[in-house]
Order: sequence, then C-alpha cells, then structure tokens
Amino acid sequence: MIKKLLPFWLCCIALCMGWYSHASSLPSEQQLADFTNQTQWYFAVESNLLPEAGRFRGRIELENHSSYDLPAGAADWAWYFHSVRKIVSVEQHGLQLDHIQGDLHRIQPTADFAGLPGGEQLQLTFVSAPWIISYSDWMPRAFMVAGELTPAVFANTDTEDFSRFVRPMTEPEQRLRNIGDGDGFATMTNEQRYLNHQQPARLMSEEDLQQRIIPQPVQIQHRRGYSELSAQWQLQFSGALSAEGSYLAAQLADYFGQPLTTINASNNQQPIIHLQLEPKHPKLQAEGYELQVQRNRIDITGFDEAGVFYGIQSLLALLPAQSTDQAPQVRVPQLTIVDYPRYAWRGMHYDMARNFHGFDVTMRLIEQMGRYKLNKLHLHLTEDEGWRLEIPGLPELTAIGANRCFDLTEQRCLLTQLGTGPHTDGSGNGYFSRQQFIQLLQHAKAHHIEVIPEIDMPGHARAAIKAMEARYQRLKTDNKPEQAKQYLLSETDDRSEYLTVQNYNDNSINVCLDSTYAFIDKVMYELQQMYRDAGLQLQVFHMGGDEVGTGSWEKAPACQQLFADPLNGVTGVADLKPHFINRVAQLSNQRGLAMAAWEDGLMADPVNPFQREQFENKTVIVNAWDNIWEWGYGDRAYRFANAGYQVVQSAGTNLYFDHPQEAHPEERGYYWAARYTDTEKVFHYRPDHLYSNAEFTRDGTPITDLEALLGRPLPQLEKPENMLGIQGQVWSETIRTAEQLETMVYPRLLALAERAWHKADWEPNKSSAAAQQAWQHFAQRLTQIEFTRLQQSGSLHYVPVPGAVREGQSIKASTAWPGLPLEYSLDQGQSWQRYQEPLQHEAEVWFRATTYAGIHSRTIKL
Repeated sequence: MIKKLLPFWLCCIALCMGWYSHASSLPSEQQLADFTNQTQWYFAVESNLLPEAGRFRGRIELENHSSYDLPAGAADWAWYFHSVRKIVSVEQHGLQLDHIQGDLHRIQPTADFAGLPGGEQLQLTFVSAPWIISYSDWMPRAFMVAGELTPAVFANTDTEDFSRFVRPMTEPEQRLRNIGDGDGFATMTNEQRYLNHQQPARLMSEEDLQQRIIPQPVQIQHRRGYSELSAQWQLQFSGALSAEGSYLAAQLADYFGQPLTTINASNNQQPIIHLQLEPKHPKLQAEGYELQVQRNRIDITGFDEAGVFYGIQSLLALLPAQSTDQAPQVRVPQLTIVDYPRYAWRGMHYDMARNFHGFDVTMRLIEQMGRYKLNKLHLHLTEDEGWRLEIPGLPELTAIGANRCFDLTEQRCLLTQLGTGPHTDGSGNGYFSRQQFIQLLQHAKAHHIEVIPEIDMPGHARAAIKAMEARYQRLKTDNKPEQAKQYLLSETDDRSEYLTVQNYNDNSINVCLDSTYAFIDKVMYELQQMYRDAGLQLQVFHMGGDEVGTGSWEKAPACQQLFADPLNGVTGVADLKPHFINRVAQLSNQRGLAMAAWEDGLMADPVNPFQREQFENKTVIVNAWDNIWEWGYGDRAYRFANAGYQVVQSAGTNLYFDHPQEAHPEERGYYWAARYTDTEKVFHYRPDHLYSNAEFTRDGTPITDLEALLGRPLPQLEKPENMLGIQGQVWSETIRTAEQLETMVYPRLLALAERAWHKADWEPNKSSAAAQQAWQHFAQRLTQIEFTRLQQSGSLHYVPVPGAVREGQSIKASTAWPGLPLEYSLDQGQSWQRYQEPLQHEAEVWFRATTYAGIHSRTIKL
C-alpha cells in the first residue's frame, strides 16, 4: 500500500514545488519571461536545391536554457513568428504549425507534445516556396503567448542583428536557387570582388572632380580662373524668387557660418550672386537654368522658379564638401552651365506603409531629392500592413490601421506583421498626423517636389478594411447602424476565396458596395483639404490597383446583386475590376484630379491595356514596373504609351531599391525581380532604349533573343511624348528602421537622378569605353564628395564591400569605387589600420571600406 501511495505523494509535492513540469499549468509572468529570455530561437535554411524547383527546406530550432520546463501535452500557449514564406500546416513532435495571415504563423502544442525541459532542444522542419537565400528574408521578434499573460518576445530575436537568430548560410545549397535550370548568379566572394575591381580607373583631376556635379549638366563652358566666394558676397533676387533666394541664403549661411547680405539692387561694388527669371531665354526650357560664375559675380537665370532652384543646387555642388571648420572663403571655378532636364517626371517612390520610419527621415528624403533635382515624391501611404495618414472623421484608420500588435480580433490593432512583434512599440508602427503631412507638403514645395499620394486599392487594402470593420463595430455598439455602414469596405457574408502573393486572403476592398466609393471620395476630399492648407493643389491621385487576389468578390453577396441587374453593365466577376477602376476614375475626375495606377491595375488582359478613351480624366499615369523579361510583360511601358497613357518607367530589374546591392546573403532585400541591383546597374539604365536593358533572366541566363523570350513581336515606341520619365522604388518589407532605409536608398538615388536628368552620349551601349569611364567618374564623385555631403546633411548611405585575395604569402585587397579608403584589422575588429599595400600575414585578416567621415561597409574576413 505504501509503495502504491508513494508516486501519488511525490506528484503532489512536485506540483506544489513547481518541479513536475509535465503536469504544471500555464507559466506565470516570471516563468514566461524566464523562458523567452533564456530560450534561443533560430531559423535555418537547410537547402534551396530541392528536386522540385522553386522550393526550399527550412528549420526552426529552440534551445531551452531557462529554468522553466515547458510542460508536455496540449495547453493554452503558442509561439508566433514572422515568415514571408507561407508555411503549409505541419505537425511534428506534437507541435502544430499553421499559417495565420500574411507572414504571421503559429505553433501550438497538441496532446502528443513531449514538453521542452531546461537544457533540451527541439527542431521543426518544413518545406516552403520559393527560396530563402538572404538573412533578411527572416523576420525578427518571434514571441510566446500564454493565456492572458502579456506576450513575451524571444530575447535573441528582438534585434536587427540576424546573426543572433539565423543560422549561418555558408553552403552552396543555402546560397543558390533551383529555378529550374540552375542559378546563374553565384554568391559573390571576396576573391571575385577583388577580380571585379581590377579594371583600371581613369581618375579625374581635383579640378574636374569639383565640376563633375550630379546630375551632369547638358553643357558646361569652362573659363580660366576661380571666383573667391565668401560670406562677404551679397545676394540679390526679386520678390518672385523670395523662396529660392531664402533657400540659397540659408544654405550659404550654414556653409560659411554667417549669413550673406541680401540687397534689392546691386551697387556694383561688392561681389554679388544674382537670381533672376527669364522664361524667354533662347537656350532654356521648363525647369532649366543658366549658371554663370565670374570673378565677382554669379548669375543664376531660370526659365522658371524650379530652374532657379536647380541652378542654386549646381552652384552648391561646385563648392568643396564642407569641412568641420567653417571655411572663410572657397574657390569656385569660373564657368557657364546651360542645363535642363531630360524628363519632366524624375521620381522616387517610398513605401512607408509596410513599415513606417518616421517624419524626420522623410523630410531628409525630400531634401536629398531636391539637391539632386528629382521632382516627384510618390508616397505609398497605405498597405495591408498599415495606414499611415490621419484622415479626419475616420480615427480608426490610424488608431488601429497604423499599429500592429498581438490582437487576433483586430479591434485594438492590426495583426502583427513583418517583424513588429506583439507590442505596439515594435518596429514599423506609426503615421503622419494631418499637421505633419501638411508640413511635409510645404517642405516638398520649398524643394520643388510634387508629392503624389497613393491609396492602394482594391487589393493591398487590409489595413483600411480592418479599420473600417472596427469603426462599424464601435458605431453599431453606439446604436448608430446607418452611420456604421457609411464607409464599410467589406461584407461579413463574403465567402470569396483567394490568396495574394503576400499570403493574405482578406485584403480586397469590396468593389460592389456603395460605401466603398463613399470611403474613397471621403479620402480624396480630405487629401485635397490638406493640400489646400499647405498652399498647394492636389494634382494626381494614385489608386494603386496592383496585385488583386484572383478569386476576390466571387462569392460576395453585394456583387451577386450587382450581376442580377442588367442595367449595371456588370455581368460577372471579370467585369468587376474595370467597374471599380472606372468608378475611381470618375470620382477623381469629378474632383479635377489626374489618376495614376500601377500597370497591372490598368491591364484589360495580360497584353493589352484598357482603352484609354474609357477614362474621362485628362491625364492617366501608369507606373510600368513589370519588366521581368521571362514573364512576358517587359514591353508594357511602350504599349501603354502607344495607347495614350502617360508612362513613368519604374522597372523592377533596375529601379527597385529594396533589392540587394550584391548577390550575397548578408545583403538586405528581396530578389524577385533581379538577384541584385547595385548603384552601377541603376546608373546604366537606358530609359530611351527599353529593350537594351534586357540582359539576364532571373536565373542569370543571358538574354540573346528578347522577342523569342516574350513570344511575340516587340512593339516600338510610337508616341515618345507620352513617356513622362523614370522613377526609383523602395518597398519596405525588410526595411524596419530609418537607418536601414537610407542605406538602401543612397547612393542609388543619385544614380537615378543622373539618368532622369541627363541623357548620356554613351547610351544605349553600356559596354563602351565611354560608358565605363562615365561610371568611374560618377563613382569617384560619390566617394570623394557626395558621401561627405550626404553625411553632413544627416543621411546615411551604403558603402560597397571590398574584395580581397591571398596570393601565396601575400594578401591583396581592393575597393569597388575609386577614392574609397580601405582599412584592415589583425585583431578581429578591435583596431583598424589604413590599407595601402599588400600584407604579409598568415592568420585571419578583416577588411572594410570606409568613408572620410567614418561610415563603413560590411566587414569581410580572409
């Protein structure tokens, strides 16, 4: 009898003391904190080279180093993690892994779970698609939820340092892809970089370097001698140029440490900078300028105010990069510049919706765009993962739609996504207040930049949908049913099934509800009011229109009612997309707005755009982005222009700045359009010769017959007047901080500005000696002047990674761009020395490129 009772009493004692983990209840707050702080969570890629193309095998590991034994059996706890690759449900070790929504996944214990005692570890393997060959594909902030306890983040994942929660990716099967015919883009090595850097560079003299401004002017006439510019000069401009004059005065005051005297009329005694307008100037056109630098006089003559502003930027670019001490005077070469832009649309698209990076970094972006003569800021304000602009009367859009956290009901916030984690103070949350947006518009106006607001719909609209559902619940509870439905974007009885590229099944606005169009009109109205309050007029409404999930609206009751009435002209699901776009076009036209959209939003079928005549808007603008050549859509920019649309080239292969800067797993970014897009690739984009940019497929196969690859004759550009210009894009799925944003944007933005403003003589032949020399000169200007200018204005930037090779006992290293200093360390980064000649060293050596202001590249080890 005693022997039978002993196990029972031991169990009771163990339970009381918290020893017997298999029968214990949920952890306490302290135990949850102990478990998540001490348990190590890891992601790992096992192989991207599976027999089935386009798939990979991955692994999740947990190592319990805590004092808490996770009990066996089913329980009310779960682990959540972010994975941009949708993982199909899998059960292993008594743990059930499921996809929730977007990138959010959950792991829960079943009755078969054996527990995870302290000191033990477990692994879950899975297969997903497509591949993972970059550390940044994995997202931080995996977390644990237990009953009503506050969710807790696994501490080693609460970081932007991937080495703390992603296993090393060093083997070929981790770094290469099975695309079907192999992967032609091998991972960049230290040795290959070194070989790539060996092309001899023809460096510019110091004088030529000073005058090689970015973007390059149309014409420069050099004269002998210099002008000695100082704070003793005077500044003269008319009232029509007060904004531009004040801008120049402020810039020179910062440069010299004291303001210049502003006068109304020249007394011909003091040296003077004179600003003036001359719209009838025989050599100029819109946004053009003439800059004349003489010994005691500088004249900036603009075709218009924007031209004067750009002339000011060229003058400032001629000044030596400012040192830490204020210079009493500087030498400016005497010359005459006649200049005007290649394109009227010189744009930058910035996705602040997926991850919000704050007000200050956006203001800096505007300043840098103005400096390099870009004039269109396309703000991607809304997405599935966030709504980033306050709209009066619709507080839920920002109270809920601008914040992600752990709330499965989404009545308090959106589902956490993209590495935000369970708390609202996680990365990516936030929005512009109405007043901040007005301030941003005014700042853009001062830099001659038009802000193009994008409200993405009918797809990519989950944040708006969930916010309006929360509004509906609030007003319904307040017994205001009609007001509750006023801006509703969804139906509870909609049983449509679809899954988007980003793995959402509930992100399409219901295009059959009248409340949808009331919502759109409300947002348009409030946007117009903000522009008016900023002293501006909204010109363009961008409605997105891209990547709508196939199957949206098929079982929506409101759409079935629409189909039943023949007077609507909507007979089936295929008619709903044009129905929606036409109604949005009508709303924008009624408000006097041009409409813009991404190319797939305006395609009647995979080849042909909608008839331009169906839209009454005077202007309809298209962002042509899908030039992934083997997909068969790379000719759409020409097709849209020939059909009468205004086209902005936004090529995914060359102009997407969220792509890695080289083919290496440590480089941040997605790679769906191109394996990498470095600054040189942006510089060599040839917008006037669209098809010449078709160099490789995504798997690295050289393209030799584009027409055969597309499977149809290539149209030529018949209406070049409809080609507005080019635009860079930065999407922010993997970009969670302002620092990360700037290192992805700069200096690629400068190469974008070069191509948008200046048509080079070497185009379209990027392989010519002239093209290579032009690139070397551009890169030299970057390293020796523009990097310093960026840093002094508060912006970070990317520094290209060096190369290195061992040759016998000698170690040689190189930098990618001329004039970029190189450092090495013999003590694992504790101290650094300037590299000048080959080293004789048998042990490991670390190298990094650096700038004169101390911003470093990624470190390599040899």
